[in-house]
Amino acid sequence: MPTTSSSTCDSARTLDPPVCRTRLGVEITTGEQTPARLPGEAAPHPAHRLLARDGGEYLFVGLRSGDRPAADAAAPAPAAAQEPVDALGLRLAPGDVCFYDVHRAPALDFREPFRATTFLVPADLLGLVDSDVRRIARKPVARSSRLGALLSPLLSDLARATAEARPPVGEMLAWNAVNLLATLAAEQLGTAAPGTRGTPGSRDTPGTPGAPGTAGAHSPVLERVLEYVELQLTDPDLSPEAIARAHHISVRYLHKLFKDEGTTVGRWILRRRLEECRRDLMRYGRGGRTIAAVAARWGFLSATHFSRVFRSAYGMSPREWRDTAGRAALSGRR
Repeated sequence: MPTTSSSTCDSARTLDPPVCRTRLGVEITTGEQTPARLPGEAAPHPAHRLLARDGGEYLFVGLRSGDRPAADAAAPAPAAAQEPVDALGLRLAPGDVCFYDVHRAPALDFREPFRATTFLVPADLLGLVDSDVRRIARKPVARSSRLGALLSPLLSDLARATAEARPPVGEMLAWNAVNLLATLAAEQLGTAAPGTRGTPGSRDTPGTPGAPGTAGAHSPVLERVLEYVELQLTDPDLSPEAIARAHHISVRYLHKLFKDEGTTVGRWILRRRLEECRRDLMRYGRGGRTIAAVAARWGFLSATHFSRVFRSAYGMSPREWRDTAGRAALSGRR
């Protein structure tokens, strides 16, 4: 690996061309040479810098917002004085995963040569709106954290495997990477006040509940409950009574755990099921499972009820979402 001096953020050299571009609109880039800047829609943002003093591999996730006007993307970056203090000089260590907005890509200040693996992902594919992107870009996932230690090497391996695999295996691997990134994003956004986070296509209606709790501050019981819900989402009989029984707690105490976090058990289960249905509809399109089959797979007993709550959460019917996602995939292949 070639050597480089410290701050090289003024160079025009960027990462190597994308080694993998998927129908989902995801691009995966691995830089064998030390990059001077990250892929973005404009020059590096002067007030947002990423700092590192050690060599190794760093993972970056560039988030593209589909509803941002092109003029906004090309607009000059705001002055540094307008940026929050915590947005300045974020320090990274090898293996850290750093989200960033491609419209306001950070400048790089790395002292040693390093390897960069970058995922360029539509923000709404991860269930993020613009306000989410702004917040998550300031909270790197440390390789030393519990989730970072688990997912950082896995994301690195998936990036390489996706680039080397043939379709449809490469598409499946890319989708797995998207799901892992969505998990990291949800973990980071857990530090926000409950009930404020939107979802793709949503209008931030009451039908779209927020993530419970503060990341890393859940009670051990709630942590176990959330893990259990994830494993049982496809079970149509999943209920507060079943969850409480499985954890040897009362239903009243279970409701209190979620009430303290600003949501309810039912809203959380509904939200997670809707998110998985939305992803399946995008993933399979018209040529895959029917809408009713997707709904049934994730525990909805009534297709009519599913369509109603889906529209309430995302502002469009499941069919409209599937067709919109399909058109986006087709345009991405042109």
